[in-house]
Amino acid sequence: MTEPHVPEHRAASDEVAVSDDPVPNPGLPEHLPRPTDVDEALERRAERQVASLFLLAGLMSVLFCIAYFSVGSQQTFLGYGAQNLALGGTLGLALLAIGVGAIQWARKLMSDHEIVEIRHSAASSPDDQKVALDALHEGTAESGIGRRPLIRNSLLGAMAMLGLPAIVLFRDLGPLPGRAYYHTVWRRGVRIVVDVSGTPLRPEDLSMDTLVNAEPELFFPHRDASGNVVPATYEGTALQVEKAKAAVVVVRMPPEEIHASPRRKSWGVDGILCYSKICTHVGCPISLWEKQTRHLLCPCHQSTFDLADNGKVLFGPAGRPLPQLPIMVDSAGYLVAQSDFHEPVGPSFWERG
Repeated sequence: MTEPHVPEHRAASDEVAVSDDPVPNPGLPEHLPRPTDVDEALERRAERQVASLFLLAGLMSVLFCIAYFSVGSQQTFLGYGAQNLALGGTLGLALLAIGVGAIQWARKLMSDHEIVEIRHSAASSPDDQKVALDALHEGTAESGIGRRPLIRNSLLGAMAMLGLPAIVLFRDLGPLPGRAYYHTVWRRGVRIVVDVSGTPLRPEDLSMDTLVNAEPELFFPHRDASGNVVPATYEGTALQVEKAKAAVVVVRMPPEEIHASPRRKSWGVDGILCYSKICTHVGCPISLWEKQTRHLLCPCHQSTFDLADNGKVLFGPAGRPLPQLPIMVDSAGYLVAQSDFHEPVGPSFWERG
């Protein structure tokens, strides 16, 4: 009785099936040790070089802080701004020294053994996770960070010193908000004027479903009750700060479609409402008006406010409704504020309470 014939390709596929490796091992060239692997003096010299680079990074961070306070913004060097050169040069050298030090550490002192890694599916079993943690611990041990305190401590020192420029630069962010957002220049009787032109607004100037960007009259030259020209109350930086807080949008919609809360029943004039123009998310100016829905859309992060329903947030990351400014009509027939906002304007912040 003859034995059945088994095709050669079948036997070959069986061998592949029982193999642990998906591809044949191509082989690795013979490992050649680095000079620092065989010469202890070169190893110590490399260690000192790496530590020196980290110490240089720390020194550059200190010089950055010194330059920030000692080099004036109007000083020049070779035709360029001396302050920008000093700050950019010292911070750049600090980062460069840390990067070069880390590269030299890896090239000359960390473990130098070739390995083969078999890739597999992304799913990890508990056993695989244990293997990964063991490999991480092994890599930490092979890096020598535990037995090379000079490199370890100098690196930690350099990284810590990099925090100094960051702390110094926080100074340029300005003061903490405190209660700055709790009050604006709006007060009873301040007229609402069109932004840019400074034209006062009457109710009849607003047609149905329109939106107007507006500001307080205080920001523009205007006439008082006697007809005398009054210069703008604010100018320069103070003007920009106050405009950023007091900017508003004025909208008109059918009165029957407004769902004002009981305390806001008297805050509008014949369907005319006034809201802060500053989004309550991160403070972007908003004036994208959807007249069919009476919604106001922030272009930065798509927060959407329902102006017919007390400025309620309908969508997006904004954390609170858009503040509403109570308005009325003065004796001359112009739209004016009844008071300041009854809540802080601008972005939400944790000190708001």
